[in-house]
Amino acid sequence: MNTVDGRARGAPRLSFTMSTAVRISRARWFRFLRRVFQYQNGSSSDLGSNPFNSGPWLALELMVLVVQITVITVVLALSREEEPVWPLRVWIVGYDVGCLLSLPLLYWRHRCRRVYVNHGDDGHRFGDIEQQRDEESRSSYLMNKSRSFLELFFALWFVMGNVWVFDTRFGSFHRSPNLHVLCIVLLAWNTICYSFPFILFVLLCCCVPLINNFLGYNMNLASANRGATDDQLSQLPSWRFKVADDASEEFLTNGDYSECCICLANYRDSEEVRQLPCSHLFHLGCVDQWLRIISCCPLCKKEIQNV
Repeated sequence: MNTVDGRARGAPRLSFTMSTAVRISRARWFRFLRRVFQYQNGSSSDLGSNPFNSGPWLALELMVLVVQITVITVVLALSREEEPVWPLRVWIVGYDVGCLLSLPLLYWRHRCRRVYVNHGDDGHRFGDIEQQRDEESRSSYLMNKSRSFLELFFALWFVMGNVWVFDTRFGSFHRSPNLHVLCIVLLAWNTICYSFPFILFVLLCCCVPLINNFLGYNMNLASANRGATDDQLSQLPSWRFKVADDASEEFLTNGDYSECCICLANYRDSEEVRQLPCSHLFHLGCVDQWLRIISCCPLCKKEIQNV
């Protein structure tokens, strides 16, 4: 009795954890992070597989650049009378110039993405596509070099800004509060950007596998696959469980399972059960709810698409 009560108390907690994991694995941001991780660790890369060249991401980058340029311009206009010890105004202007130079590169990525999509959608001849891609590759080489130099500039500028802003030898914050606050905000934003690969590695290579082992639920698989449809569920065999039933007896004898692994409750007479193509048996209500989320067996993870 105590075991049953413990299972009853643990089931809602596990159900809440499972539903939370399902929502995360189905979220767009999680699928985007998986695409970024696969792209960064893949053997080859192109404009089609690069998630950073997608339309929403380019729009987000444009918005961030416009916001930074606007804020920098306003703060510089309001802080003309400030006289910091270190040339913070020079650092901010240099950062602003780097943001302005990023706009043409952003447009180039958008243009290359449109060309790539058009090549995949229209019916150009193979020779024409290859010739146009050769021309684009030559221009892409120059743009990639420019992008590399710009990233190197931002990295060096980031180090220089940290030295100037956090130098404790001069307490000059009272002499230029606006410039100091703006520099700290920009440095904090760049710190987040530079630490993004490490955060992504910890999330997908450490946290997600631990959650998968704890729940027995593959979040990476769920983010790529869809749940089963009602037509697919209707094709799976189901019946009312009876101890004297031949199919039930055979399942319990061969599989040595007397309870549903989803709800952890024992099978009882007249309960509706459903059998998957892999021969695993579950409560009908439990497994249907599971399969509508992810179309694979909760035990062996085999797909049920080809039923």
